Amino acid sequence: MDDALWVFGYGSLIWNPEFPVAERRLARATGWHRSFCMRSIHHRGSEAAPGLVLALDRAPEAACDGVAFRVAPGEEAATLAALRERELISSAYLEEWLDLDTATGPLRALAYVIDPVHVQYCGGLPLEEQAEIIAHAHGGRGPNRDYLWATAAHLAELGIADPDLEWLSARVRALVG
Repeated sequence: MDDALWVFGYGSLIWNPEFPVAERRLARATGWHRSFCMRSIHHRGSEAAPGLVLALDRAPEAACDGVAFRVAPGEEAATLAALRERELISSAYLEEWLDLDTATGPLRALAYVIDPVHVQYCGGLPLEEQAEIIAHAHGGRGPNRDYLWATAAHLAELGIADPDLEWLSARVRALVG
């Protein structure tokens, strides 16, 4: 295992890590599912009209493909502080260390996973309901649909298939014209 600080990106961190990256590797987290299972009341929605953001939801038989980022040496403390400010804004995410598989071997990475007992957790919403929410929500970082489309596009560029995100992307485009 590697002793550098690695961070697992499965959503917006893939296309907007906002920290100095020394290396990127495609990685898989087994036992987790990427899902729009968190109501966003800050970044992609509001308290009055929550949006949806991706989270890792525990699913024993699933696996989530994403990107492991090795933080640039000497930037670990600043990166942790920035990630905590960004990801732990409402305490719906939990910080966990995950064992990841990569083409060059296993590594351990920090990841932000959903707290299934938090009030913002909404796992199991039908895809059509997710699409309706994402099509119309807007938060401090912009329209919810832009978050979906950027994530889906970057996953496709990396060769990572995610049928739910692909369906949602097409459905939201149809809903907004």
